Amino acid sequence: MVNDDATTKAVKGPDAAGATAAGDGKAGTRPRGRPRSFDRETALEKALLAFWERGYEATSVSDLTRVMDIGAPSLYAAFGDKRSLFEEVVRVYGAGYGSFTERALAEEATARAAVERTLREAATAYTEPGHPHGCLVVHAAANCSNPEVEQSLRDRRNANIAAFESRIKDDVAAGVLPPTTDAAALARHTGAMIQGMSQQARDGASREELEAVVEIALSIWPRTGTHTG
Repeated sequence: MVNDDATTKAVKGPDAAGATAAGDGKAGTRPRGRPRSFDRETALEKALLAFWERGYEATSVSDLTRVMDIGAPSLYAAFGDKRSLFEEVVRVYGAGYGSFTERALAEEATARAAVERTLREAATAYTEPGHPHGCLVVHAAANCSNPEVEQSLRDRRNANIAAFESRIKDDVAAGVLPPTTDAAALARHTGAMIQGMSQQARDGASREELEAVVEIALSIWPRTGTHTG
C-alpha cells in the first residue's frame, strides 16, 4: 500500500508553539487523520483501462489521478511521470490481456496454427465485455505526439510481425510450407489482420464478425501436399 499524502514539514522557529497549539490553549501536536492509502496494482489496472480507452495522448494526468483515486504527488512518487506509468501499463497489458500472441507462438507446432490461434483469440479478446475493445498497443498510438512512446509501441507491433516471420521461415525450411512462400509478406499480412481487427472491434464489430474475417485470412495460407498446419 502506498500513502497518498504529502510529506509533512516540521514547524520550526518562534511560531512553532502557536502552530502546534490544539485550539484549547494547550500546546501539542495537531490531530491528524489516518493517511489515505491505495493498492498499487489496483491503481495500475485503472490507469491501464484509461489509456486503453482514450489512448496515450488523450489521457491527461488529471484523468489518471481521477480514475486512480490518488493525488498527483502520489502518482509521481509511485509510478514516475505519465510516460513511465504508460510504459509500465504496456508491460502489464502484454503480460495479461495481450499475451495470447506470445503463448500461441510458443505453444503451437506450426506457424499457421500459431496464427490461427492468435487471430481467433484476438476476435474474442478484442470484443469481450469488461474492458475497452481492441488492442491497447494499437489504439494507444493514435494521434500520439510523443515520439518515444510512438516508437516504443511501433517496436512492439513490429516485434510480433518479426516473430511470425521467423516461425514461417522455420516451417519453410522444414517443408511444412512451400519453398516459394513469401515469409515476410505472410507475416505482414498477419500483422495487418491483427491491427485491422483491433480497429474493427472498436468500431463495433462482434466476435462472430471478426471470426468470419479470420476464416478468410486463413484461406490464403499456402500448404504443401503432406502438411495441414
